[in-house]
Amino acid sequence: MTTRLLITLCTVPDRKSAEKIAQQLLEQHLAACVSITVPVTSFYRWAGKLESNDELLLLIKTTRAQYPQLESLIHSLHPYELPEILAVPVEQGLNGYLNWVEQCTTTKS
Repeated sequence: MTTRLLITLCTVPDRKSAEKIAQQLLEQHLAACVSITVPVTSFYRWAGKLESNDELLLLIKTTRAQYPQLESLIHSLHPYELPEILAVPVEQGLNGYLNWVEQCTTTKS
């Protein structure tokens, strides 16, 4: 049973970018929670060259309904030309937590 929730993944180059995006998503009720991971090393191809960089990964808990606005906001704040923004559907989870995510992304406090 797929829920209405998504986990959105987004890598950023530094803590300042991570916190700026997280704060805006929460203030605008586009996410219930944003977890910032310890640095990860990303290897990728860009402009025909192999690259690698240390980045932080954002794990953003949101709903399908909020995703279009969430994506737009991240894209507007993100320092990369082409940011990683991927949404993965949440298949199952603790009912109380799922309800909390929905409440946080629909209630303006």
